[in-house]
Amino acid sequence: MERETPEAAAPATFLRGEEGASPESTRTRFERMIRRVQAEVCAALEAIEGGGARFREDAWTRPGGGGGISRVLQGGRVFEKAAVNVSVVYGVMPPEAYRAARPEAAAAGGGEKAGPVPFFAAGVSSVIHPINPFAPTMHFNYRYFETEAAEDAPGAPRQWWFGGGTDLTPSYIIEEDVKHFHSVRHFLLCSCWITVWCPIEWFQVQKQICDKFYPSFYPKFKKWCDDYFYIKHRGERRGVGGIFFDDLNDYDQETLLSFTTGCADSVLPAYIPIIERRKDTPFTEEHKEWQQIRRGRYVEFNLVYDRGTTFGLKTGGRIESILVSLPLTARWEYDHVSFLLLSLGQACLTTTKEYLVTITKRKVERVVSIRLLCFMKPDVGTEEWKLLDTCINPKEWI
Repeated sequence: MERETPEAAAPATFLRGEEGASPESTRTRFERMIRRVQAEVCAALEAIEGGGARFREDAWTRPGGGGGISRVLQGGRVFEKAAVNVSVVYGVMPPEAYRAARPEAAAAGGGEKAGPVPFFAAGVSSVIHPINPFAPTMHFNYRYFETEAAEDAPGAPRQWWFGGGTDLTPSYIIEEDVKHFHSVRHFLLCSCWITVWCPIEWFQVQKQICDKFYPSFYPKFKKWCDDYFYIKHRGERRGVGGIFFDDLNDYDQETLLSFTTGCADSVLPAYIPIIERRKDTPFTEEHKEWQQIRRGRYVEFNLVYDRGTTFGLKTGGRIESILVSLPLTARWEYDHVSFLLLSLGQACLTTTKEYLVTITKRKVERVVSIRLLCFMKPDVGTEEWKLLDTCINPKEWI
């Protein structure tokens, strides 16, 4: 397994040879974009922190080729943990790593590659975990991938694709925030992005950037997001979604590079207004406990299902960068129904009586059904119920 080498400072580019010398290549332009986005997101989060924590930067190179920059903020006044990472790596990956990167394509081709596969991968990835339970977690990731023919099966054409998405994971549903996350306008002035943050709705932000290219993108990528972030063993989704796409190569590279760039540039106007509104909202110990339970779900998804995590582990990636998406704190309570029974209102109090009676009568099958009822359906109308209902039954926000 390759081990990264720490660097005193990040190089101007992680590319080398002809690719590094070509300012108009897709590889060069994509690296330039993701490093700009990293700098802008970190600056925006530090501005919100005010006199709080600052990002720590670690630059590293990879023996097989390329490297990255990890920036992490921990223990802040507003953000418990925030990470914004870029990586530009290339070399040869084993067949199982290819299958992790493109499971659908690998399956369509028979599921097995003949041998090690030369690859190039570049991306920016971020997860932001605020302290306040009413301020949602946000994740975004935008990437570009290339693979060559397997080393012992030369002659196949180079494959390339774009992937990525932006999604929101609240502990409490505040519709104003969710709708905002899914509309904002960008204006290009003096060759710089000037962002106007409008309180007009999050899913609409995602829809506007999709509609600018192809109207079919938003409904397709919104559903893809809902399906991708499904926690199978829990029967619920990780959050309220956003957009998600992968293996995108149905259009020319120039169009898809512009689309991916637009998606990455929509992150700050989609998220910053929500944080500004919610970072100082009063909360109780019970609110914080619920947030920690939901963060446990976040950890479960990332370690069990997330494609990026799987790919990073199978290619010997930098472990600190791979696991940096995990929250600083999370919570797992054995038989979490107890928490719900004690804290979510009269409906569950009534159920408690039934639950105790069934224990006395030793009707195990009834106990199981009551547990499921209390876990999945707390008192209708409570804020916790709203979140669980949304995670189980995705909504059309716009």
